[in-house]
Amino acid sequence: METKDLKLSDYQAIFKALADTKRLELLQLLAESPDESSCVCDLTDAFEMAQSKLSYHLKILLDAELITREKKGTWNYYGLNPSMLNHILSEELCCLFRGPAKNSENNCSN
Repeated sequence: METKDLKLSDYQAIFKALADTKRLELLQLLAESPDESSCVCDLTDAFEMAQSKLSYHLKILLDAELITREKKGTWNYYGLNPSMLNHILSEELCCLFRGPAKNSENNCSN
């Protein structure tokens, strides 16, 4: 799903993914990570939830293309998809998911 080719059903999936507190917390955690991606094992520890439940939330974010996944060995690493986030969110909301270092580079008001 390229940002220029979004249909109404794509927007529905994106906003459904964003309409959950746990998924918003996941996006924020990924934004605040010092690395560009985080191992699912670290995310599981940070959220203190079963990996199956975390995987459910990650799948919804992946399907909406708000995050990316890269397999390294036996682990999956997740990171933000900045092009989709920049396309879909206002500047103020984008700043929430960029993290502190990137906020200052992009003149965010946070």
